[in-house]
Amino acid sequence: MSSAVVEASADLSEIIEARADEAEQARRLPPSTVKALVDADLMRMCLPAAYGGPEVDPVSMVEAIANVAHADGAAGWCSMIASTTSSMAAFLPEEGAAEIYSDPSTVTGGVFAPNGQGRATESHGVGGLEVSGRWAWGSGTQHCAWVLGGAMCDDGTFRLCWFPQGEVHFIDTWHTGGMRGSGSLDYSVEGAFAPFRRTIQPGVTAPVVDNTLSHFPNFTLLAAGVAAVGLGVGRRALDELNDIAQGKQPQFSSKTLAQSSFTQIEFARAEATLRSARAFLLDELATAWADAEAGCGVTIEQRVAIRLAATNAAAAGAVAADAAYTLAGGTAVYDASLLGRCMRDAHVVTQHIQTAPKLNEKIGKLLLGLDDDVSMF
Repeated sequence: MSSAVVEASADLSEIIEARADEAEQARRLPPSTVKALVDADLMRMCLPAAYGGPEVDPVSMVEAIANVAHADGAAGWCSMIASTTSSMAAFLPEEGAAEIYSDPSTVTGGVFAPNGQGRATESHGVGGLEVSGRWAWGSGTQHCAWVLGGAMCDDGTFRLCWFPQGEVHFIDTWHTGGMRGSGSLDYSVEGAFAPFRRTIQPGVTAPVVDNTLSHFPNFTLLAAGVAAVGLGVGRRALDELNDIAQGKQPQFSSKTLAQSSFTQIEFARAEATLRSARAFLLDELATAWADAEAGCGVTIEQRVAIRLAATNAAAAGAVAADAAYTLAGGTAVYDASLLGRCMRDAHVVTQHIQTAPKLNEKIGKLLLGLDDDVSMF
């Protein structure tokens, strides 16, 4: 396992936390936070070593993202999106990968959804696609040098395309309750040219860099990353409550919150929920990764188990944040308290398509031996 990024993520907690309010107000990460994350390799954790990246394993990625999210959920979210996006570099033609990722400060991000329309064309003798489209949930794209977008092409294929930021139009749609600092606004391109060297066909294109991570399913990796944000936010909420409970004495009570039997019971339950969810996710990831390293691949059963663990972890983060908010009483409603932000951020995690509660229906169906579509697993 790669301890360097995990240690780096813990070391950055004070820097990230100090700018969290600024991110919340600006509705995007401040440049100083982005620079700190970039310098610590926390925006490209899954970039192949062949291109100068740290190429970390999924367990280390989850632990690092959770640490960043503990300091600020929005920063953890952006680290997650950028790092999982960087894993796709393994599938790019070498020329395209060098163009995009040769600069070690490069951050990439974007949206997989096929909201673009691509038409095969040429520009200066170079084959590629002319793409137009608009994508929602462009987390952290304003600090990306290259922005991805999925496109359905006129030949019936689906491609992911990388666009330089200068060709991307950002649309100010990110006015939200949670993850305000993630800058997850809409973006669009109009008639942008994407050379084929800067496109891939997910599920079709063979990896150019044939490393273990390129054989670890991308949606599985993404789900684990999203869940990691929830774990970090939930952990922060319980830590904040612990601090409050030591000194707060509710009205009409002679005891502190920490001395209240109700607080003790509910705090213990929330701790058990969060810790067990974390252990479940890390255990499933470690088992699948060991098999992938041994060349056995990641089975459908393992992908289902990881998705179950990730969905459970996202829910556990929200349970922990809700419990902390409720137990803190009136203290939690003030902007000065982080518990409101933790609660709002945790519930954005549970809304993500890769970890939403409705996935339990599909997961349960597969666990019961019934057939279902697993293309998003």
